[in-house]
Amino acid sequence: MKKKHPYTQNGRNAPENKRGAGLRVLRRLLSFAGGSGWLLIAGFVLALVFSLLSHMIPVKIADAIDLAAGEGNVDTPAIIRILASLPLLIGISALSDLLLRFVGTRCGTAIVKKMRASAFAKLQRLPVSYIDGHSRGDLISRVITDSDRLSDGLLTGIVSIYSSVLGIAVTLVFMAVIDPVVAAVVVVLTPFSMLVASFISGRTFKLFKKSAELAAAETSVIEESVSGKLEVKLFGKEDDRYEKFAKINEEYRKTASSAVFFSSLTNPVTRFVNSIVYVGVALAAGLMTATGRLGVAGLTVLLTFSREYAKPFNDLSGVLAEAQNALASAVRIFEFLDAPEEPVEPADIPAVTDGDRKGRVEAEKVAFSYTGRPFMEDISFSAGRGMKVAIVGPTGCGKTTLVNLFMRFYSPSSGDIRVGEKSILRSSVESVRASFGMVLQDTWLSSGTVRENLTLGRPGVTEEEIREACRLAHADSFISRLPRGYDTPLGDSGTLLSAGERQLLCIARVMICPPPLLILDEATSSIDTMTEMRIQDAFSKLMKGRTSFIVAHRLGTIKNADLILVMNDGHIIEQGTHDALMSSRGFYFDLYSAQFEGLEGRA
Repeated sequence: MKKKHPYTQNGRNAPENKRGAGLRVLRRLLSFAGGSGWLLIAGFVLALVFSLLSHMIPVKIADAIDLAAGEGNVDTPAIIRILASLPLLIGISALSDLLLRFVGTRCGTAIVKKMRASAFAKLQRLPVSYIDGHSRGDLISRVITDSDRLSDGLLTGIVSIYSSVLGIAVTLVFMAVIDPVVAAVVVVLTPFSMLVASFISGRTFKLFKKSAELAAAETSVIEESVSGKLEVKLFGKEDDRYEKFAKINEEYRKTASSAVFFSSLTNPVTRFVNSIVYVGVALAAGLMTATGRLGVAGLTVLLTFSREYAKPFNDLSGVLAEAQNALASAVRIFEFLDAPEEPVEPADIPAVTDGDRKGRVEAEKVAFSYTGRPFMEDISFSAGRGMKVAIVGPTGCGKTTLVNLFMRFYSPSSGDIRVGEKSILRSSVESVRASFGMVLQDTWLSSGTVRENLTLGRPGVTEEEIREACRLAHADSFISRLPRGYDTPLGDSGTLLSAGERQLLCIARVMICPPPLLILDEATSSIDTMTEMRIQDAFSKLMKGRTSFIVAHRLGTIKNADLILVMNDGHIIEQGTHDALMSSRGFYFDLYSAQFEGLEGRA
């Protein structure tokens, strides 16, 4: 059974782009606080202390004014005590505000760290079909770029939400204590500001989400242009790539501009509404003062609180653009985290054993559909232990798909594949994949050293075994010429090496960790003919006693195969030995003759 990653967030529906989505996203974001939950509590306490003390300052000043307002009745000692306490209140208030920002930063980075870790762990659990169905630029953008936007929004949002919400609540309480009527005026006028902010944010959310998707599309174009730089230059498509990028970039500009414009409307509109609130407070407090119900000091502190009450709304509107951008990015990350994974296997599922791997490999009426379209049908064959099975056919006929089914990268829509007596569809995926070794046409190397890449499947291998495998794969000579030999870092995806050298390293990697069953998918396509002949000899030694499947376009390399499966349009249309297939003068005969016309005559 697969180990559950500590950051896994499964079983949740992705937030919808409608009213209330922000709260659902926020709740889910907070679930990532985990062990940093104490920071949220500390932030709340610090924000409360800051709000209370910052509101106590104008109250103290008002008390001092009251003590100095009476003619011939000035309480100088009391005024001095009040004024002496103000620096302490101001200092503690400033310190709590500083600590609040520190705590908010720590909490925001902790949440983003866990989300990134969760997203990367999710990437490891996704089926190959999902990764094949999405551009690499989009996947990278969701893990990195969207996380960056979320981080920027969280770092300012956590502090602003705490300070603003508590600031509004504390201001209302203080105003209600001084004069309930004035506080009631504020409460009546406040919803207008909230409605304006809600109306605008609801429209900017979709724009920010679309701009995030367009940014991902730009990342895809950049990634394609970098990885295919040689082809782009070879075919002179630099201008075409630029035009494609420029088109997406222009659409991104329009969308992002609209999003920022609409979100920026919140601040001036909110300020306008808050000015109305201030005027309402001034009129109500002025009437209270005129009737003698409220003193000058009370009028002063109410007007101060009215400005303080408006400030949180202005602050919130100021960060609304980043908040909406962050929420849109969070939605994209959650959509990724909610993508269906490879099914979790039951703990008691049987494993393919060494005994099974020494038996036959059989396929029985296997069919496979891709995106709902039938791609492969009625695939049946039987390969005995130690047989060398070649899979041939025109491009796109299903050769690589068939070996992907062996490895459980895809699951057939019907039929069965057996290794020995075990159905691989009813066996643990880990044991099935441990049964096969693969050398592919598209090589993969990490950015580590040559040695780290070679020992990927067998970390404890000895130095002599490494060098012997590299000698068999004819890789030792070029490795020795590298700056640091086997300890040379290969850079991103092995870009330090040529395509042929990368392929030789992948062949040596398999030879270091020889598998029970072997799949070679155009394993020597980037190697010169002389080296290929030597590698074929090494492969012959490696394949001895092992059932091997060889996907080949160069038919001359598989003449000695024990069984040749000839595929076309998703079907095995012929199977047999080279001599038998040539004698039947069918599809294989035509393929072979097309490649070796003049070497094999037509009757």
